[in-house]
Amino acid sequence: MHSEPSLAQAGSLYVVATPIGHLRDITLRALDILKSVDRIAAEDTRHSRRLLDAHGITGQLTAVHEHNERGAADRVIGWLRAGESVALVTDAGTPAISDPGARVVRAVREAGLPVVPVPGPSAVVTALSAAGLEDTAFHFAGFLPARQEARRDALRTLGALTCPAVFYEAPHRIRDTLADLARVLAPSRGVTLCRELTKVFEQIHETTAGEALAWLDADPNRSRGEFVVILHGAPAGADHTADGERVLGILLRDLSPSQAAKAAAEITGAKRGELYDRALAMRGDAGGE
Repeated sequence: MHSEPSLAQAGSLYVVATPIGHLRDITLRALDILKSVDRIAAEDTRHSRRLLDAHGITGQLTAVHEHNERGAADRVIGWLRAGESVALVTDAGTPAISDPGARVVRAVREAGLPVVPVPGPSAVVTALSAAGLEDTAFHFAGFLPARQEARRDALRTLGALTCPAVFYEAPHRIRDTLADLARVLAPSRGVTLCRELTKVFEQIHETTAGEALAWLDADPNRSRGEFVVILHGAPAGADHTADGERVLGILLRDLSPSQAAKAAAEITGAKRGELYDRALAMRGDAGGE
């Protein structure tokens, strides 16, 4: 059992995980640290203040978001060298995991100062725990690109994986992402959609790439809230096809469907005829945008 004191130590940066929704999903140790540090560096001070108020914590909040991380890192290092203790938190979940904070943590470590993790909630782990997938490995992709072409390329790459691929998506992009899933992957490919995890309107729905968009559109409320999407691993024997489609999408930028299908087949070993049919469909999608 670890004998480290629960109170913050001078000159240390604490990376503190906070709830992703339900305010009571916070560890006793996290509460002890947040109560005892000299400063709390937060992604959004107004958001974090609601959490602190809910647990009766008063503390000096400083904003650390993606647009000021470099300057914030210098300030944090200055505080630590002056003997103060600092807790780093984000709006939800574990800092530096698809959230601001990594640059601050790296700078503090490079300065030779202590960085102490205080583990807790993480949306990716929460989603996987409720999905019931037996795979021992998974790939975490964070947020997909906002641009459609780049997003489709990313989905083709993830679609080639034999382990589950997990990514986050915002409510204003979830429909486009699910439409892209249906375009670039086999309709039967398994998908688990998790929205509003640990919140009042939490939903965890297992479906397929071909049916995910219809489920979303069946109820306008389903597009609301933050999403964690789990793309189930590619079935055994499907690797060549998935790789072929990924390479095909890249080659189609400069080659005709016939040329791209031939080259993708030679590179990946997938069937040329199937790739040619897919190329025509993909070129049709692009032409209709």
